[in-house]
Amino acid sequence: MTRPLRARIDLGALQHNLQRTREAAPHSHIMAVVKANGYGHGLVRVAQTLREADGFGVACLEEAISLREAGIQQPITLLEGFFDSGELPAISHYRLMPVVHTERQIRQLETVQLPQPIAVWLKVDSGMHRLGFAPDIFETVYRRLQACADVSDIGLFSHLGYADDRRSMQTQRQCERFHALVDAFPGARSLANSGGLLGWPETQFDWVRPGLMLYGISPFAGNTGVEQGLEPVMTLASQLIAVNRYERGAAIGYSGAWVCPEDMLVGVVAAGYGDGYPRHAPTGTPVLVNGKRTQIIGRVSMDMLCVDLREQPDASIGDPVVLWGVELPVEEIARYAGTIAYELVCAIASRVPVEVQSPPLLQALS
Repeated sequence: MTRPLRARIDLGALQHNLQRTREAAPHSHIMAVVKANGYGHGLVRVAQTLREADGFGVACLEEAISLREAGIQQPITLLEGFFDSGELPAISHYRLMPVVHTERQIRQLETVQLPQPIAVWLKVDSGMHRLGFAPDIFETVYRRLQACADVSDIGLFSHLGYADDRRSMQTQRQCERFHALVDAFPGARSLANSGGLLGWPETQFDWVRPGLMLYGISPFAGNTGVEQGLEPVMTLASQLIAVNRYERGAAIGYSGAWVCPEDMLVGVVAAGYGDGYPRHAPTGTPVLVNGKRTQIIGRVSMDMLCVDLREQPDASIGDPVVLWGVELPVEEIARYAGTIAYELVCAIASRVPVEVQSPPLLQALS
């Protein structure tokens, strides 16, 4: 018997979420964001499942090449652009579309000689203040890119910094700034991420860039993907590997961080921060044992965590445990741990085996 912890990936849920994206943005092309190993779900696996997407977004050249070598033919955007001019020949060879956001990149494009011209996205800072050209120089850099012999097409691009908060007016202001800047220039336009796509229809231009929502996770604080009509793609599941009875006053785990308030059963689960489960998840963080809700007690260890079994006197070794998934949203675990769902799904360690559930049609195509 092997260690029972598994990350289960439901590819049917992934396809459902792509369809939900199309329903939310029926007039836009979809750039499925698959960076960071497909948000922890498997880069190539996710892209091949989302074969009906119009394009893909990744963070770096290596991710893009992996997709091309796996047979992905759709347009691929390098969301961080290129880091030095030495990457440009490969960008040309693999037909990639980098985001241009610095003066240094402009200068490199003005002097490079490529086997084939490349299309680029020109990024404007519409208010997030992270990457992009200031609005007052946008026209100047656009004209410079137009004059580059090895730049074929120019798309217009920005990123929303507040779309996860539907009470904030900053998204509306960013959208208005973007509109005012790009309406005078030809080229495809892209602004909406998952939050913009679901909460701000006016941010849906020619291309939308869903990331988190494709994996069944809500971009909005205090909200779950299920409430947005999405289906969770990842379930992190394990088993009880020990069930012990302790007397009142027994201190559980490292530093005795939790003390038994009465004689009780305590379960030990094969999952810990070495697997990507958050070490800072406190006592009270929910977990499912035999499909019933209980809580973590004490500190999360590298390979194990302890759970309260007072309501399950018949629990035994081998009983199923769900750390997050369909019946226990990862957004809720993130909230208890004081983090965001992105961090949890992206942090699953390489030692955790992956079990893939494919819908019948996808099985037939593979």
